[in-house]
Amino acid sequence: MLISAETLAQQGPTIVQGRVIDASSGDPIPFVNVFFQHTQQGATTDFDGKFQISTTGKADTIVASYVGYKSRKKAIQQGILQTVNLQLEEEITSLEAIVVKAGENPAYEVLRQVVRNKSSNDKRRLDAYEYDSYTKIEIDVDNISDKLREKKIWKKISQVMDSVQQIAGEDGKPVLPIFISESVSKLYFRSDPKLKTENILQTKMSGLGVEDGTLVAQLVGSSFQEYNFYQNWLNIVGKDFASPIADGWRIYYDYDLTDSLFVGADYCYRLDFFPRSPQDLAFSGTMWITKKDFALKQIDVTVGSKANLNFVDRIKIQQELESLPAGGWIPVKNRILIDLGELTDFSAGMLAKFYTSNRNIVVNKPREVAFYQHPIILEEDAKLLGQDANWDTLRHEPLTTTEKNVYKMIDTLQNIPVVKTYVDIFKILISGYYRTGKVLLGPYVSLAAVNNIEGFRFQGGLKTNESFSKKWVFGGQLAYGFKDERVKYHAMVQRILSRRHWTTLTFTSRYDLGRVGVDDENLADNFLFLAYQKFGVFRRGYYFNESKLNFQRELFKGFTQRIAVRQLTFNPTYNFGYHERPDTTSNILNSFSTSEVIVESRYGKDEFFIQNGNDRVSMGTVRWPLITARYTHGIQGVMGSNFNYDKIRINIRKRVQMGPLGYGRVNLTGEYILNTLPYPLLALHLGNQSPIYTPVTYNLMNYGEFVSDHYVSLQYDHHFEGFLLNHIPLIRKLKWRMVGTANVVMGGLRQDNRTLIAKTTADGAQTLRAGYLGNQPYVELGYGVENILKFIRVDFVHRMSYLNNPDARKFGVLVSFNFSL
Repeated sequence: MLISAETLAQQGPTIVQGRVIDASSGDPIPFVNVFFQHTQQGATTDFDGKFQISTTGKADTIVASYVGYKSRKKAIQQGILQTVNLQLEEEITSLEAIVVKAGENPAYEVLRQVVRNKSSNDKRRLDAYEYDSYTKIEIDVDNISDKLREKKIWKKISQVMDSVQQIAGEDGKPVLPIFISESVSKLYFRSDPKLKTENILQTKMSGLGVEDGTLVAQLVGSSFQEYNFYQNWLNIVGKDFASPIADGWRIYYDYDLTDSLFVGADYCYRLDFFPRSPQDLAFSGTMWITKKDFALKQIDVTVGSKANLNFVDRIKIQQELESLPAGGWIPVKNRILIDLGELTDFSAGMLAKFYTSNRNIVVNKPREVAFYQHPIILEEDAKLLGQDANWDTLRHEPLTTTEKNVYKMIDTLQNIPVVKTYVDIFKILISGYYRTGKVLLGPYVSLAAVNNIEGFRFQGGLKTNESFSKKWVFGGQLAYGFKDERVKYHAMVQRILSRRHWTTLTFTSRYDLGRVGVDDENLADNFLFLAYQKFGVFRRGYYFNESKLNFQRELFKGFTQRIAVRQLTFNPTYNFGYHERPDTTSNILNSFSTSEVIVESRYGKDEFFIQNGNDRVSMGTVRWPLITARYTHGIQGVMGSNFNYDKIRINIRKRVQMGPLGYGRVNLTGEYILNTLPYPLLALHLGNQSPIYTPVTYNLMNYGEFVSDHYVSLQYDHHFEGFLLNHIPLIRKLKWRMVGTANVVMGGLRQDNRTLIAKTTADGAQTLRAGYLGNQPYVELGYGVENILKFIRVDFVHRMSYLNNPDARKFGVLVSFNFSL
């Protein structure tokens, strides 16, 4: 409670109130020590950076100090109530700041007690909890250089920039806001089974390129801004960071017990901590541990520019927790800042700020399992795209004047023609489509290609979007090859039967050129790889007509069932032949037709999906593997089909976290084909004779080198992050990262299927045949370095078996390009 001016006139104390904010971001800084110079009288700022201190003694200056920032002084007037705001600039703190004297570091016993009591204090100990959540997100362009200001686009928005100067404050850096959102939601969690759902009740947003807003609205809730430091690892920007209270805390951090003080009603130890190696994915910062329960009361962590991250200047997380009567501590306020640096002297940086506030917490009242069916539920009547809907009553805290101005500034930017153009270009690069009214034009990644059969290939396409209909999708593509002078097409119609339990019925018909061994069904998620397959030399190309009717439905959380019927004709462009029966004296044929039924089950226990217009996009799994089982039955005589056959295929994919050793990606596949078939209908293992490393291929296997009717394969890709190279002085400055790979396939081809492969065509020409695996597996092992110049990966791959095969490559150096933080 603030003291009135009349009371001050009688008592004559010096009272200073105000706020401390970050000079570069404009965000409030909690836990800052603010005191009168040369005295012990002071206080710490609250989570919103606010403070109030008073003294009856002599005082003419206040000081604000906090680890990671330069101290700041300001002159004050004595004997009056006054408001003084301060801005602190970031300061890099070196590890030499910690000095531990002889004997055990006193912080260690506190940390041991924290780990012993984690199971009692972690919110996950509760049977269930739920709370009301308010989330605010702002994304700004910052570090705008003078060179960039000279460019045309910045001159067009110079008038806006003049008003933006005030966003970071009087002596802060100017930023240009491009997105702001607010959301009010209800979050529910139960521990057994572990399930979580968030019901987004209201959203308000404004941003460059945000049109419908439905996709973005699913990403702005508190679920994506939730970090639990009681976990050993925290996933931030796709990287795993060691928690300062992880079970193995001593491996990653140095600590300093600096103070003990009351934080609210709890007496706490203050511990400062630093990563043992500045390049490691770990935090520096301060945390407050309660003396009574050894629980985390407050924490303020930072990841600096020295960490092995690309483009990231700083990550900052601040969190305030409260204890619950039923036990455990739950975050009530979170603030996250991610500061991305500029790529070049002619570009700008980006600042992303997230704030969440949680209240009205209810514990140990779990809902029925079916209640948690969908991780994110967006209410249909949620207010999107910035409409006012009594937001002053919905917000947990009012907007600042600057935040109110951000909405106006973004609206102004959206109406500048050159900004619209750049936004459209950026959206095309991200989605591959250009949106015009109710239609999407594209995909542009498949616009043109060059290969030995078609020559120059040009392709155009379109499909309807959710503005046309949220239940019907129509699409089509046309392509023309100037060498083969053939028109190819792809027509599609889809009916979305349910969005809640995602259910679709889709019919497609297409005529195109394909490669033997490239299975569109299995590679549907790798659209860039499929587009790349239209380039180069088609050694085993074929024209095909395909018609397919596909039905799929999510039966329950994580489990999707698919049933499809498919008809295909195969007409090769190369010398191909197969015997009508597994008898070398039988007729030789070179084309065929199939009709088949496909039944597929897909289960990812914690797989998370979002809806993007009329598409559903998987965001992957967290802890559990993704399992796909498929059964295919070919029916002879239906629509000219030549074969009866049965195929069983199982695929398991998982990301494996290995702590300080980084992480790996496992792709395990097994397939068994029960019948005698031409080899294009068997499993032709995908080789790679290009200099580009591709994770879905065997990179030293030649095209068509091996075909199987039964096999088990393992593809493993391990990313060591900075584990090894961070400890080499000259290399760690480059932020290179080690990788390791292993590709193994063990299988075979039964004698009947070997006999079916003809040596010549019906015309007597020599055929291009496929080989098969023997008693030993095909193995290739690799090692390499990624993050060279932040984008380049170089792999050194050794082939370990079948070295005497014709044209076998024993060793290869392959290059790939990827964007990664």
